[in-house]
Amino acid sequence: MVDDRRQSLLQSFAEHRDALLRFLARKLDDRSLAEDFTQETWLRAATSPGGAAIGNPRSYLFRIASNLVLDHQRRVGQRVELKVAEETAAAVADARPTPENVVLYRSEFARLVCILDGLSPRCREVFVLCRFEELSHAEIASRLGISRNTVVSHMVNALAAIEREMGSDEE
Repeated sequence: MVDDRRQSLLQSFAEHRDALLRFLARKLDDRSLAEDFTQETWLRAATSPGGAAIGNPRSYLFRIASNLVLDHQRRVGQRVELKVAEETAAAVADARPTPENVVLYRSEFARLVCILDGLSPRCREVFVLCRFEELSHAEIASRLGISRNTVVSHMVNALAAIEREMGSDEE
């Protein structure tokens, strides 16, 4: 009985494989993925439990394929992809910084580095550990063997120096 069922499914799969592939390629808009899902359809059909004969093997295969597509869409978070005209896409603002902004950011960063170079070595080290390595004040104190109050004091001094120097252009 199971062998007859499997044989019927295999025959139906062989007859409708191309139609299944076209169906999946249309649904997925990806020929390679459609080929994988076509094969997966056969694997699921061939290994499905149950001994009863299937009334409509073609419909059964297409139902499995549809379920695979639905499962795939759920897995990818049902993201929406829109196809738009090139002119429309060109009108959307680019999230990347402009060349002018890149120059400005590099200049500001160079100013920050100069300010940090002017700090005492310990003050600079505390600032770098806190702002760039994202350590907590307690972690910095433990690492450097100093008190948390000393860490806070160094951070206040560093931030005051940065504010003093960086804010001087805005006056």
